[in-house]
Amino acid sequence: MIPIIRFNRRCVRLRCKVALAIVGFTGTTIAWAGAPPAARAGAPAAAAATTCLASGDGYFRARVAGAIDARIDWPNSGTRCQGESKSKPTGVRLSFQRVPGAKPDLLFVFGLTGVREGRPARATGANLTIILQGTDRIYGTLGDSRCTVDALTQRRLPTPGSYRVEARGFCTQPAHAVRGDDVLLVSTFEFAGLVNYAPP
Repeated sequence: MIPIIRFNRRCVRLRCKVALAIVGFTGTTIAWAGAPPAARAGAPAAAAATTCLASGDGYFRARVAGAIDARIDWPNSGTRCQGESKSKPTGVRLSFQRVPGAKPDLLFVFGLTGVREGRPARATGANLTIILQGTDRIYGTLGDSRCTVDALTQRRLPTPGSYRVEARGFCTQPAHAVRGDDVLLVSTFEFAGLVNYAPP
């Protein structure tokens, strides 16, 4: 079940729309992270079964500071990654998270502007949303002007329309909380994940 997120009157209309859009995109992963304790007891087995890329070379790394301070270093095994193309603005959307029980239990969602199927990219704007799963804490840059992808490459995978997307980048300004005044700064990030350009 996808958790219901309630916003108070301080919630800015644009921030609410961003949060709801992200929840819609990542509903399956949020429901997974919200599994009951009995389900979480099988987390080690889930980690062994869950991989980002079948090729074994997926990963996600980031430096996070502010309301949450962490150095993220997630290997292929135990990391779930998803990706798809988006139309407004044109580009791709990718998400990364660990199996249930990770500390901190974060979901990262990147919206990259101007990325097209199979093509490399440089100096690309990145919209970033971070969700602390199991809570109503959502942080967003609310646009692609605060984070930049330095370089991005794509490698075609056996499944039609699917690519291994590898990128590195940084944020110069923090992501702001949808509720409250907390901020998160992802000063650097790098990842290799999956994007499927095929229509649903």
